[in-house]
Amino acid sequence: MYEKIVVPLDGSKVGEAALPYVEDIVSKLSPEVETEVVLLQVLAPASIPTVSGRTPDITLYSEQQLEETEKKAMDYLNQTGEALRSKGVTVTAKVAVGDAAEQIVKVAGEIEVNLIAMSTHGRSGFSRWAFGSVTDKVLRREGRIPIAMIRAPR
Repeated sequence: MYEKIVVPLDGSKVGEAALPYVEDIVSKLSPEVETEVVLLQVLAPASIPTVSGRTPDITLYSEQQLEETEKKAMDYLNQTGEALRSKGVTVTAKVAVGDAAEQIVKVAGEIEVNLIAMSTHGRSGFSRWAFGSVTDKVLRREGRIPIAMIRAPR
């Protein structure tokens, strides 16, 4: 059974496309199954690319900037989780820093989830090659945990 589900979110409506499906899954589970939904946001590595002249410079986040960014992410996750909470679902918010796909797989393993539910932008061709796909990378790295991939509406 799906007793613990992780839902990676990036702060966009596209990223939130998996939430109605998770809500549907949870609603169909037996009332005896206590389910926890973990909303996860992965922040980019602690650097801000800046351009001075022709070459990009890397400026590290200050401790204060990182704390502010993590707080904003937690606020977003807690607010986003309210709809599930209002239906009696236990919702936990978690923020990680690093490569998105790597952190999703790492967190899912650490907290022993039964399902990763994430939306995909549905890119293909050049767009997929240029921007990559976090969902695809998670799918290729994770071999033990089922992954529900939900295509976001355009």
